[in-house]
Amino acid sequence: MTAPAPTHPPARIGILTVSDRASRGEYADEGGPAIRDYLTEVLSSAWEPHERIVPDDIDLIASTIRSMAEDGCCLIVTTGGTGPAPRDVTPEATERVCSKMLPGFGELMRQVSLQYVPTAILSRQTAGICGRALVVNLPGRPKSICECLDAVFPAIPYGIDLAYTDHPSPPRLQTHSARLVAFRPKGS
Repeated sequence: MTAPAPTHPPARIGILTVSDRASRGEYADEGGPAIRDYLTEVLSSAWEPHERIVPDDIDLIASTIRSMAEDGCCLIVTTGGTGPAPRDVTPEATERVCSKMLPGFGELMRQVSLQYVPTAILSRQTAGICGRALVVNLPGRPKSICECLDAVFPAIPYGIDLAYTDHPSPPRLQTHSARLVAFRPKGS
């Protein structure tokens, strides 16, 4: 008798927009919807969004990331607040709550973005692990969000697998292979 295939719960994914003006309703959030649309297009496995918009406040950003991780988000994708302006503090908030930083994400996103705009060198995106959640900082423009996610998303499902190594019911992100192939070592 063959053992049944393991079932995985729908992945809970945090989408966090960081913007003073969007949080006050002065303009429509474009970054959060761009992330949601991207995930809908790329993921073939079940998932549910957990969306928030907060102002550029380091304490509020950090507490929201921590709360999303505690609420079971396996992936938290932020948009906005990664530039050099005084109010851009998303990377600092991310570093505050992450136990492990993954600088390769930011390095690759800047490398890809430099193919399109010379100001990409000013971006400070990063990534890290908060609890078991993989946190990835993205820029604010929808076009840049898609370019950056196309670059780093192949590593995200396996990164989540590693963060949940000893968890009894881990989420498992699968992608539409015609759109994007996630990398997992053989046997993973």
